[in-house]
Amino acid sequence: MSFFNDIVIFLSLFSFAFSQETFNSKIFLKTSITEYAENSEIQLKECLIEEVQLQCTSWRFAVEANNLSPWRRIPEECVNYVKDYMTGRGYQFDLDRVSNEAGVYARSVELRGDGKDVWIFDVDETLLSNLPYYAEHGYGLEIFDSLKFDEWVEKGIAPAIKSSFKLYEEVLSLGFKVTLLTGRSERHRNITTYNLIKVGFHDWDKLILRSSEDLKKTALVYKSQKRNEMIEEGYRILGNSGDQWSDLLGSSITDRSFKLPNPMYYIP
Repeated sequence: MSFFNDIVIFLSLFSFAFSQETFNSKIFLKTSITEYAENSEIQLKECLIEEVQLQCTSWRFAVEANNLSPWRRIPEECVNYVKDYMTGRGYQFDLDRVSNEAGVYARSVELRGDGKDVWIFDVDETLLSNLPYYAEHGYGLEIFDSLKFDEWVEKGIAPAIKSSFKLYEEVLSLGFKVTLLTGRSERHRNITTYNLIKVGFHDWDKLILRSSEDLKKTALVYKSQKRNEMIEEGYRILGNSGDQWSDLLGSSITDRSFKLPNPMYYIP
């Protein structure tokens, strides 16, 4: 019911009250105004909540479609929205959708059997989830702090993303060579390897991390260059899974790329 309709009904009741000779108009008016104000306040809050929900949904769509870039943190009014999405069923449904579609594609590919058919996986928010870290940092509300994040990485306790693990296992079983291409630095090789093995990942062919020469490059440039090198070595990159557009775009783009959802942060 619209705000205008509320007013019409209230005025109708008000007129009816004064048409009755035995009716105490002062009591009625005071009570009606109070009830109307309370009901209107509730409706206003509900409208505002719905508006924020729609605005944040629209914002997330723009993020995932790469129509909103670059951005440094999530909108303050969307903190609860992002939290509810990341910890609820929506995120899991989206992850499952991406991995299921990737699996359908992987099964359709005819491999040559020479060990040169490759599937690339990013690590963070693709194979490993940093949600426990971001839960303590506003789900992306805080400006990214590399030192704090490195402390988290060095604990080696990031859980696996289950749908990605399922896809990873399937890709291996089909005969793809798996390359892990991550923006983590070379100094985190041991802890990254430990974390991956701990949660079940195994048998990758290469784990590529940023060397000291790569540290100042954007993710888009760095990952493009690493894919270029793989192509020069004779590999055929047939699939690529990542949560950032910079994992997937640039040069030496794969035959099929699969973008996992991530409204918490953006990496250029």
